[in-house]
Amino acid sequence: MNSQVDQTPHLLRQRDQFVPRGLVTAHPLVIDRAQGAELWDVDGQRYLDFVGGIGVLNIGHNHPKVVAAVQAQLHKVSHACFQVVAYKPYLDLAQRLCEMIGGEEHYKAAFFTSGAEAVENAVKIARAHTNRSAVISFRGGFHGRTLLGTTLTGMSQPYKQNFGPFAPEVFHTPFPNAYRGVTSEMALKALDELLATQVAPEQVAAIIIEPVQGDGGFLAAPAPFLQALRELTDKHGIVLILDEIQTGFGRTGKWFGFQHAGIQPDLVTVAKSLAGGLPLSGVVGKADIMDSPLPGGLGGTYGGNALSCAAALAVIDAYEEEKLLERGDVLGKRLREGLLQLQRRHPQIGDVRGTGFMLAIELIKDDEARSPDADLNQRVIDEARKGGLLVIKCGVYRNVLRFLAPLVTTEAQIDEALQILQAALARVLN
Repeated sequence: MNSQVDQTPHLLRQRDQFVPRGLVTAHPLVIDRAQGAELWDVDGQRYLDFVGGIGVLNIGHNHPKVVAAVQAQLHKVSHACFQVVAYKPYLDLAQRLCEMIGGEEHYKAAFFTSGAEAVENAVKIARAHTNRSAVISFRGGFHGRTLLGTTLTGMSQPYKQNFGPFAPEVFHTPFPNAYRGVTSEMALKALDELLATQVAPEQVAAIIIEPVQGDGGFLAAPAPFLQALRELTDKHGIVLILDEIQTGFGRTGKWFGFQHAGIQPDLVTVAKSLAGGLPLSGVVGKADIMDSPLPGGLGGTYGGNALSCAAALAVIDAYEEEKLLERGDVLGKRLREGLLQLQRRHPQIGDVRGTGFMLAIELIKDDEARSPDADLNQRVIDEARKGGLLVIKCGVYRNVLRFLAPLVTTEAQIDEALQILQAALARVLN
């Protein structure tokens, strides 16, 4: 800690005075600097960052390759707007992502700024391609805070509030949840019923799904479920959109979550860790589908900003050169084993789940229903912060504690985080 008077109280008062309450900050901190998997607040207190900007910093804070790439690009072109003139980082990134996702198939890519913007444009592209209007998404899914993004999101609070009326012709269906007894078969039966009773397949432009629900609680869609969706969408000419905004770029142990199921999506939305902390999102998809909107139908002033594209290219290079996919697999196994050990000590940890290094624990009450315990979850989060670990919540009932540590985290930092979490649980539960 600094010997000077703490700056945090003053800055938090400033925040309360000038920032609206609807913009929540999970932790009452103001940070000053960050590196790798660590950050320091304005008073010099160090924290392990297992939030990573909510899955934005798989590469870690201020990765040297990303910093160097952005600095070099800043001396060339910082912004020109791709709708005015093209520039090489945009073109190079489009090619690399198309080759990563499409393989031998012809894919194209368009870049935007936020994840919600990518989702909005994916739906536009699907509607233009099919000349249909309806979209199906899943309960518990999260697709952004724009009007359409909020409509697609399968949670009522805090996202929907009194913001309606919402976008029309959006339908929600159950997502598999093994812990709560919702099997893939049950979810597919519910989808069939929706298509029989609420919207005919020939009216559906797209089905959008996260391969692992992020804000919905780190629930993974089983491979057979995604494969069944691929078959169903192929049968009815429906565009299958994989929302890889939180799962993408190595979080699940592969570049993208859909790759665990061995399917090929029509469209993929990307954002978050794509550009190592700079704002960039995109839609990558089959060329004939991507070409459906007429000229001028896609775009955005800051979409595919040159600095962000340069950062994204450096992110991909760093992943390949530093073997971060393999690194994430090692770290995921270590964190999962530590969480399972905590679960054996504390029955309030009802479930340990996730894919790769995208892991979470579900906190429950001591009753037969395994009732969600959001209050316990918040107390654990607060105690963990006091011990120097930053984590955040998720889940429809906000009782799931999620871990999104960078893939450059060390084994020692994993062990330290587990020790802090154990101490927090002991303080809260004893």
